[in-house]
Amino acid sequence: MAYDAANNSLEAHWMPFSDNRGFKEDPRLVVRAEGVHLYDHRGGKLIDGSSGLFCSPAGHCHPKIAEAVAKQMTEYTYVMPFQAGHPGSFALAEKVARMLPEPMNHVFFTNSGSESVDTAMKIVMAYWNARGETRPRFVSRERAYHGVNIGGVSLSGMVKNRDIFHATVPGVMMLRHTYDPNETFIPGGHSEHRGVELANDLERMAQTYGGQNIAAVFVEPVAGSTGALTPPKGYLQRLREICDQYGILLVFDEVITGFGRLGAPFAAQRYEVEPDIITMAKALTNGSIPMGAVGVKDEIYETVVGSSRRGLTEFFHGYTYSGHPAACAAGNAMMDIIVEEDLFARAQALIPYWEEALMGGLKGHELVRDIRVAGLMAAVEVHPEGGPGLRGTELQKRMFWNGLSVKFTGDNAILAPQFIAERAHIDEIVEKFRLTLDQMRDNG
Repeated sequence: MAYDAANNSLEAHWMPFSDNRGFKEDPRLVVRAEGVHLYDHRGGKLIDGSSGLFCSPAGHCHPKIAEAVAKQMTEYTYVMPFQAGHPGSFALAEKVARMLPEPMNHVFFTNSGSESVDTAMKIVMAYWNARGETRPRFVSRERAYHGVNIGGVSLSGMVKNRDIFHATVPGVMMLRHTYDPNETFIPGGHSEHRGVELANDLERMAQTYGGQNIAAVFVEPVAGSTGALTPPKGYLQRLREICDQYGILLVFDEVITGFGRLGAPFAAQRYEVEPDIITMAKALTNGSIPMGAVGVKDEIYETVVGSSRRGLTEFFHGYTYSGHPAACAAGNAMMDIIVEEDLFARAQALIPYWEEALMGGLKGHELVRDIRVAGLMAAVEVHPEGGPGLRGTELQKRMFWNGLSVKFTGDNAILAPQFIAERAHIDEIVEKFRLTLDQMRDNG
């Protein structure tokens, strides 16, 4: 049913990461969703080209998740997570741990990817404190996105996410990003060049500041929000080698890549690199209820827990809604759906066609500067016009009314189809994307 936006000025809601003034003049409201489709307040139908924000790979309004959450809300709606618990959180932790690489068998629940990153930072600090070591430095990367809480902002390598927020964590150092503008439209998405060289930035930091002073390195295996920047071959492996050499913890931020986006459960398995900690969120509940988590190696959990006297709290951290019953119901249902519907294999099978369709349909267009593919995710970068991000923002708006929902960061469209998508859906995404590019090229 169409929604009459004229009855509400929309002014009360301060929207996140949005052009609030422009949106409220020309609102784009979703009022219903099902499977790979969204429906707007004017009655239009859109295909979801970004799985929401990379968080709904099983499709919108999956009945099994809806039923599980509804059932949970009739049994108990809240349980204090401190010194108490409920069966759902323990069941979900077990299911997630089975998907994580060994030996990573302990999971701490949060409410978002941002909270997962800040939690991971505190776990790192607690670990080194338990070992009697002081390691005051963290390493992140240029163009990194690690959420919007103060810890994640401190790790951020995207200037607009940090330039006015000054009270950040000190002692954060930045590796160079992995994007080479001289290498575009790379088949398979991964450069053959400079992987070890770029990773050796960490070696130089260890030699300059002392490896014993570096607590952890945080990296997105694929830098998603900034525009699907893939790791050159050998890059992640070399980071692992340097971390091992100096005893530095390696943290993979898999909020986007976790739960099948690259065709494997986690990027750690896709790239065959074993991190010490993995952050996750988004697809954990298929985006249906806010939830995040942090998976840690057994040795980290045992060190932190074992450092405290029995009978006392070991880790002074947590959230009011950690492991919330509704979120756990959604998460447990989603973990079952992944297995029952073979979602990882379906994603893996779709990846070759996904790359072929994007390159065949959009490469060579006058407005397209680069296409970067990583699994069932990609960035289509357009040439800027009038200033950074202006063309991308306008394209996102126009695509919506052309029946395509896509997430843009600046002039990068970040595409991530749902794992349940068929080839016809991929074709529709590419066709509507190209249509909008053509209209902008021809009419401005």
